[in-house]
Amino acid sequence: GETWNPFKLQYQLRNVRERIAKALVEKGILTTEKQNFLLFDMTTHPVSNATEKQRLVKKLQESMLERWVNDPHRMDRRTLALLVLAHSSDVLENVFASLADDKYDVAMNRTKDLLDMDPEVEAAKTRGAEMIWAVLAAFNKS
Repeated sequence: GETWNPFKLQYQLRNVRERIAKALVEKGILTTEKQNFLLFDMTTHPVSNATEKQRLVKKLQESMLERWVNDPHRMDRRTLALLVLAHSSDVLENVFASLADDKYDVAMNRTKDLLDMDPEVEAAKTRGAEMIWAVLAAFNKS
């Protein structure tokens, strides 16, 4: 029924942020801290393993520059998923911020072209990446 419809993901993603943060804390990438924000305490998860973060940033930069395939169906699915999640989390500009201006423009233009594709059409073309396109469609609609 509707609960398995990938285009209704925004209704299914309850507590996902907390579950992902817990898993990353268990792997040693994040830590858990309590911070006081005026009237209330809030749990935060700062990065404790900066090398893993740099590895992911470098992976995305290389995929948009040196290893660019110009076809999302030939891209590594994990890299495509990482790109979609970085875009949906509004951290994609930070990923490319350390690049030279000309490389930054190339990477952002390629990313924009990729993310501007119609997720429903792209999901119908490929086998195995339908969920990635469904996630992009869900974030684009919300």
